[in-house]
Amino acid sequence: MTSEAPHSGVATTRPRLPDRAGRTTRDGVGLAWQVWERDAPTVLLLPTWAIVDSRHWKLQIPYLARHFRVVTFEGRGSGASDHPVGAAAYGDAEEAADAVAVLTATGTEQATLVGLSCGATWGIHVAAKHPDRVDGLVAISPSCGIDIAQPGRDRWPWNVRHDTTRGWASYNRFNWLEGDLAGFRRFFFGQALSEPHSTKQLEDALAWSASVTPQVLVDSTAARLGLEGAEHEDVAALCALVQCPVLVIHGTDDQVRTPQVGARLAELTGGELELIEGAGHLPHTREPVHINRLLKDFVDRVAPTAAPRRRAWMRSPRRAKRVLYLSSPIGLGHARRDVAVARELRGHHPGLEIDWLAQHPVTRILADAGEGIHPASTWLANESTHLEDECGDHDLHAFQTIRRMDEVRVHNFMVFNEVVETDRYDLVIADEAWDVDHFLHENPELKRFSYAWLTDFVGWLPMPDGGSEEAALTADYNAEMIEQRARHHRLRDRSVFIGNPDDVVPASFGQDLPGIREWTAANFDFAGYVTGFDPPGAEEVTRLRSRWGFTPDDRVCVVTVGGSGVGEALLRRVLNAVPLARRERPELRFLVVTGPRIDPTSLPRHRGVTMRGYVPDLHRHL
Repeated sequence: MTSEAPHSGVATTRPRLPDRAGRTTRDGVGLAWQVWERDAPTVLLLPTWAIVDSRHWKLQIPYLARHFRVVTFEGRGSGASDHPVGAAAYGDAEEAADAVAVLTATGTEQATLVGLSCGATWGIHVAAKHPDRVDGLVAISPSCGIDIAQPGRDRWPWNVRHDTTRGWASYNRFNWLEGDLAGFRRFFFGQALSEPHSTKQLEDALAWSASVTPQVLVDSTAARLGLEGAEHEDVAALCALVQCPVLVIHGTDDQVRTPQVGARLAELTGGELELIEGAGHLPHTREPVHINRLLKDFVDRVAPTAAPRRRAWMRSPRRAKRVLYLSSPIGLGHARRDVAVARELRGHHPGLEIDWLAQHPVTRILADAGEGIHPASTWLANESTHLEDECGDHDLHAFQTIRRMDEVRVHNFMVFNEVVETDRYDLVIADEAWDVDHFLHENPELKRFSYAWLTDFVGWLPMPDGGSEEAALTADYNAEMIEQRARHHRLRDRSVFIGNPDDVVPASFGQDLPGIREWTAANFDFAGYVTGFDPPGAEEVTRLRSRWGFTPDDRVCVVTVGGSGVGEALLRRVLNAVPLARRERPELRFLVVTGPRIDPTSLPRHRGVTMRGYVPDLHRHL
C-alpha cells in the first residue's frame, strides 16, 4: 500500500528539497521515502543501522540529484518509518524486501544501490535475489555478515552481561536497555569518526541518533546476529549470486569494521576495492568530495543511459587567457573590490577573459558592471539565504553559522569542480570562497590551474558566551587550517590579505597554536585596501549632494545594512527611532538603503525618510 503527497517542508537552506515524498506499507510496516526527480538513471541510497536516519546522506544527495534520479527511505526503526518490535522484524531479508518495495512504490524499475555499513548487506540481498532491479552496487564500509575477526570488539560478546561499560563493552544489549545509551552513542560515533577534526560530523551523528530507542537497537542487532528468531542468511553464498558491477569503498583507519572486511567483500563479488587512506567508518561525511566523485563515476559506468562526461581540451596555446573568479556573497564589499581587481587585471592582460561563478546578490553587481556570469552559477546553493535563516534579531553567530553550512559548502564545491573539470582556466581567483579553499586542500589532486586566494580575515575566535566548548571548537578549526597549509603549502600560488599587517588581530589561534598576526604575516602577501573607488574631493561631494536632491544645509543620515537580509531587524529599529530623532532635529533627513535582498515596501514608512532598494553606486551616496 502506498500513499504520496507533494513535498512541502519548513523553510530550509538545503541545496535541494525532494520533489516527492510518500509512504509505502509492506507487511504492516510503514516506510517513508523521498524522491529527487530527474530524467536519468536512479540511485537508491539505502538505510543503514537504525541508530541513524537517512540524513547521513546529506552531503551526497544534492550532488547526485543534479546528475541522477535519487531515492532515499527511512529504514524500519528509524526516522518517520514504523518501529516494529522483535528481532524477526529486522532481519536482513526484511530490510532488503523493504528496499524492493520502495523501488516499486516510487516507480523505479532499476537502480544503482548505495549502502553504508549494514546497508551494504541489504544491497547484496537485493542484487542477489532481484538482479533485474539492480544496475550496480556500492558498498561503503561494509559491516555485516562477513566473518572476519575484529580485534578489540570481539572480546566483548554483545549478548552477555559484562562488569564494565567502557569501550566496546558498551556495545551490549544490557547496557543499552539498562544503562547509558547516550554514553554508548558517544563512544560508537567517536570510533566511527576516527579522523582528526571530526567535531561537526560527530555533532551531526549524535543528533541523528538522539531519537533511537534501546529496544530498536537491541532488536536490529539481534537480527544481524541471527538471534531471537531472526533469519540469518550466509552473505558469502549470496555474493556468489551477485551479477552486477560492485564497488567496495573502505577506510584504512576504520575502527568499527577493519578494511579486511571490505577487501573480502570485493573478492567474493568480483568487485572493485577502493581503499581511502586514513579514513574511518563514515568516509561519506569526512571525505564527501572523494566519495561523491567515486559514486558519480561508478553510476556513469554501470547505468545504461548515463550521459558521458565532457572534458575540455585545447591543442593550441595561442588563445586568450581565461580566469574563473569566485566572489563571496557574504558582504557586497567583496564584489566591489573584485570588480576593481578584474579591471586591473584586464589592464595588465588585454583580451583577458573572466567568467564569474557567483550567487545573488553578487550577480546583481556583476551584471551592472557588465561582467560575464558563468551559467553554472544557477546551480549554486545560496549562502546569503543560509545566513538569513540563521540570524535572529540582527544576531548572527558567524562561526556556528558557517559550521552548519556544510551541506551548502560541499554542494557548491562540487559545482565549482565540475566547472574547472569541463572548462579550461589558467587562473582561479577565490575571494573568501571558503568551500573551494577547504576542499581543494583536502583533495589537492583536483587542482589543475593557478590559484590565488583572497581574504580580509584569518582564523576563528570564540564568542565569550561560548565558554570552553566553543574555544575548543574554534581552535580545532584553526588547527585543521594550519595543518592543511603546512601539508599543501604550494597549493595556493598566491595568498593575499586584503588590508595591512596591523589589521590582523593580535590573538592566538588557540591553545598551543601560533599567533594569528604572526602566522598571517608569514603566509600571506598584504595588498592594502581595495575599495573599487577613489575618495571624492570637496567639489565632487557638493556636486553629488545636489544630484541626490540635498541642499548644503540638509543634515542627512544614510542607513544601510549590506547585501544580505540579516540586517532587516536593525533597519526596523532605526526606522522606529526616526520620529524621535526628527522631534529633536526636524531638519534631519534619512536615506535608508535596504539592499537587494530586503523589500523596501515591507518596512514602515515615516516622514523624512527616503527608502531605496538596491543602489549600484552606493559609495557615491556615502
